Amino acid sequence: DVQLQASGGGLVQPGGSLRLSCSASGFSFNEYAVGWFRQAPGKEREGVSCISRDGDNSWIADSVKGRFTISRDNAKKTVVLQMNSLQPEDTAVYYCAAGAMCTTKVDEWFYWGQGTQVTVSS
Repeated sequence: DVQLQASGGGLVQPGGSLRLSCSASGFSFNEYAVGWFRQAPGKEREGVSCISRDGDNSWIADSVKGRFTISRDNAKKTVVLQMNSLQPEDTAVYYCAAGAMCTTKVDEWFYWGQGTQVTVSS
């Protein structure tokens, strides 16, 4: 049973922080790049960040650069998205995905988690 689980979302005030985790089971996690995407109501799913299979390369969207960081621990089969200085515009459902390589094209990813809600509001 291939499974990706995103967790760590919640309600936070502007300027606050959240730590999202993506945990994997049922496949060779260390053979896949992992990406984070987000989708707000009425909008297309957009790429936020991704990290290569060995963690040597990563990408962060300009909209979150300097505020978000991505890391992975293959021994724990986990990828973490640390989100700091959160803004209302960051409100969305956040999804993690596994695929062959980092890409912003959502249809090129193999596996998807169920998503976790992030709400930034005062």
